[in-house]
Amino acid sequence: MPELELTYFDFPGGRGEAPRMALFIGEVPYTDTRVAFADWPAFKPKTPFGAMPLLAVDGQVFAQSCAVLRYVGKVAGLYPEDALQAAYCDETLDAIEEIGQKIAIATSSDADEKQRLREALAAGPLSDFLRNMGARLESRGGEWFADGRLTVADLRLSIWMSYLRAGKLDHVSPELADAVAPVLVAHHERVKAHPGVQAYHAQR
Repeated sequence: MPELELTYFDFPGGRGEAPRMALFIGEVPYTDTRVAFADWPAFKPKTPFGAMPLLAVDGQVFAQSCAVLRYVGKVAGLYPEDALQAAYCDETLDAIEEIGQKIAIATSSDADEKQRLREALAAGPLSDFLRNMGARLESRGGEWFADGRLTVADLRLSIWMSYLRAGKLDHVSPELADAVAPVLVAHHERVKAHPGVQAYHAQR
């Protein structure tokens, strides 16, 4: 097993949480390096793309959250070996990144404009994303997004759902997923109930 070092901000959630969780569930030894927000401006120029997470494999560093999560999933046994099932897993990860980009631009320094953008986001792209993801889940049996078992795709979406349902997006109801895609809420609860996920949260 290569020597791994995962680097991300020092908080639970975000793009670094799924790799941490996958490595824990897969019982893969690694160094968990956490960067304080105060240290980020000095550390940022040292990263390949000005962002985290980063993963070092025997000292060789690479970036991009989906690439990191796919690699981690493979070494942790949480990424499909079958090519088609791997594509299903990738589809889920890429869709989450895509909606994240739409959320990121739906903001403004003007309070009224920000509210307008967020309400339009909730009514349009965000609701569409939830419905589409729910339909994809149901097309694969309704429990897991790929391989008929827990994969990094399920971990990543569940973490994203926690963010959405926590009410952290101004002018977006935390109950939007419950109203639009209850199958995703059930999936979120299923992931949280997984023994490996529960053990991760218990030791965190």
